[in-house]
Amino acid sequence: MNATAIVAEDEATLRQQLVEQLGQLWPELSIVAEAADGVAALRLLAEHRPDIIFLDIQMPGATGLEVARQVNGRSRVVFVTAYDEHAVAAFEQGAVDYVLKPISAARLFTTVTRLKERLGSPPPRLDAVLPAIAPSATRSYLRWINASVGQNLRLITVEEIAYFQADNKYTRVVTADSEALIRKPLKELVDELDPNQFWQIHRSTMVNVASIAGVTRDFRGRMLVKLKGRSETLQVSDSYTHLFRQM
Repeated sequence: MNATAIVAEDEATLRQQLVEQLGQLWPELSIVAEAADGVAALRLLAEHRPDIIFLDIQMPGATGLEVARQVNGRSRVVFVTAYDEHAVAAFEQGAVDYVLKPISAARLFTTVTRLKERLGSPPPRLDAVLPAIAPSATRSYLRWINASVGQNLRLITVEEIAYFQADNKYTRVVTADSEALIRKPLKELVDELDPNQFWQIHRSTMVNVASIAGVTRDFRGRMLVKLKGRSETLQVSDSYTHLFRQM
């Protein structure tokens, strides 16, 4: 009997990418439903009772951890997360598996292999692993900012922002088609923005993961980030290149 799965990820492009890669790596796996938020995931879980659920840790409605608490012992859980050393250390305990953002086919293949090996045994309970992951998944993060555009004040949601860049006493806020300035220093934004959504790639730059089109290297071997909808590239400091090791 073929295994069944639900994919719960609020970012549509990432959700589609995950479903497509699972179809290539594990064609026998039946994706019975997809969810864009935690509440829908809980409803679909009760309806389909899948063997596996792929859960984004940060989702509206109910977080991946809140959903996992309801799943506990009924389905195998695979968390979808941005690179986080503490979370990954918890995942490596073996109770759950994980897929890193941006999604890597090589890492997903490892996850698929582990899942196939474990499907013959009952799903483990998650009581030990969830508290270890919880601190990085329950914070409330900045959702919008007020920025100066000429003589006007504009409200910009963080989803619109391609990247932040320190600029003297100000911080540049760059979207796909505009720029603005705020007085808040970048070091404060680092603590206020969701690290699953914004990666610091340089001491003066934070980039929205959803705005990354790819990475390349210049003639000196320095890593550069290419952006969706923008012509400029952003330099990655050596201390942050580990963020892209899965790409």
